Amino acid sequence: MNNESRSEAYAAAGVDITAGYKAVELMKKHIRRTETPGACTDVGGFGGLFEPDLGGMEQPVLVSGTDGVGTKLKIAFLMDKHDTVGIDCVAMCVNDIICCGAQPLFFLDYIACGRNVPERIEQIVKGVCEGCVQAGCALIGGETAEHPGLMPEDEYDLAGYSTGIVDKTKIIDNKAMKAGDAVIALPSSGVHSNGFSLVRKVFDIENADLKTPMERLGGRSLGEALLEPTRIYVKPVLALMKEVQVRGISHITGGGFYENIPRSIPDGLCARIEKSRVKVLPIFDLIAEKGGISEHDMFNTYNMGVGMSVVVPAEQAEKALEILRANGVDAYLIGEITEGENKIEII
Repeated sequence: MNNESRSEAYAAAGVDITAGYKAVELMKKHIRRTETPGACTDVGGFGGLFEPDLGGMEQPVLVSGTDGVGTKLKIAFLMDKHDTVGIDCVAMCVNDIICCGAQPLFFLDYIACGRNVPERIEQIVKGVCEGCVQAGCALIGGETAEHPGLMPEDEYDLAGYSTGIVDKTKIIDNKAMKAGDAVIALPSSGVHSNGFSLVRKVFDIENADLKTPMERLGGRSLGEALLEPTRIYVKPVLALMKEVQVRGISHITGGGFYENIPRSIPDGLCARIEKSRVKVLPIFDLIAEKGGISEHDMFNTYNMGVGMSVVVPAEQAEKALEILRANGVDAYLIGEITEGENKIEII
């Protein structure tokens, strides 16, 4: 910590740079958990450095993704719980880049806050680091910016960025997909990090009871169920790719089934999803009931219990399920690829 650096004038304007130094010191122990062989920088430099291992790759291609947590942060503010939204931030980035088969290498975060409370920043970064550990990537840098007057003192915004790598010959680009292929569901952990503007409206969230346990939510409170962090699928999918021909992957985020599954389906083919097979989580039934939301709109907004879908050859489907289950994902079949122009049908 730099004990010589303090500006009384800047502090009077609402920015305490010494709080930033303290936050960095508090987060270092969490960041060390994310270190991987390629990470070659310490926290506090001007840029994050990473030395990738290109051994065995013929044509390495870098793949990048960036995203934030969105208005799910409002639930964290109301619950005064800040150690899980960082997992969401990492998940929204790495789950995107794994869709083309890329292994995440490193991650950077950006936190903008009304007032820098070092202990709260530490909790946010703790979650980011947990997400990086789950994804197998290193947190090599980030930024915390104090924005007095731009946002309330007790609020913050969180965004992130990740870069991964894949051999060009192994990029998952749906070109091999064909009619008869199987569509496999990878279960979600909950609402993940999408559709929270509607969630907040449905439950009138600022006035809702967020802390009383609810039987229909398995004994969890509404706040706990909504804050459940986004599941990270990187390691199970990488394990799957080693033994099965993966022909398409969709990360089911905002826009639900109707927007995201078609993104991995080529022209002339259709993902026919059997609605009866989808294991809808109780939180989605509660949202639909409370908000009077149609089934179509639910499937067009939320993941409904399926955080990712994977397309594999039909003859490899059982093997794929075995691999995913062995890697902690209770995957199951939800449909097949057929000929058609709609790209998705939910029947």
